[in-house]
Amino acid sequence: MTEKAAIAHILSTCRTVAVVGLSPKPQRASFDVSRYMQVQGWRVVPINPVAAASGTLILGEKVYATLTEAAQHEAIDLVNVFRNAEDVPPVVDEAIGLGMPALWLQLGISHEAAAAKARAAGLHVVQNKCLKVEHALHA
Repeated sequence: MTEKAAIAHILSTCRTVAVVGLSPKPQRASFDVSRYMQVQGWRVVPINPVAAASGTLILGEKVYATLTEAAQHEAIDLVNVFRNAEDVPPVVDEAIGLGMPALWLQLGISHEAAAAKARAAGLHVVQNKCLKVEHALHA
């Protein structure tokens, strides 16, 4: 599947996104993109171990320490990653282990080996693109 096809599939079928690395700070890109997706009717599931430990809500949503913990409570369609590229492989392994359908690495983030592993496991994968921008382009 081409990346263009993966984007179209994700935007047409996904509605609940786990955001790995979602910051509680409004000035951060992860917060802005996630708030936009909420306004578009998507459910945002924040993944942030520091915020989870403090009991902080982000965008009014309960924060989970890990993707695995979130998946025990939420039906997740898409994993959106706001972490450094070197942090991507363990997130991919977790997403594969949980049977997640799709993975999105935000603008500026790519990890070809992890993306190839995710694709081989059947996930729809997008790298180095902004979910907010792509949603707006395809809306």
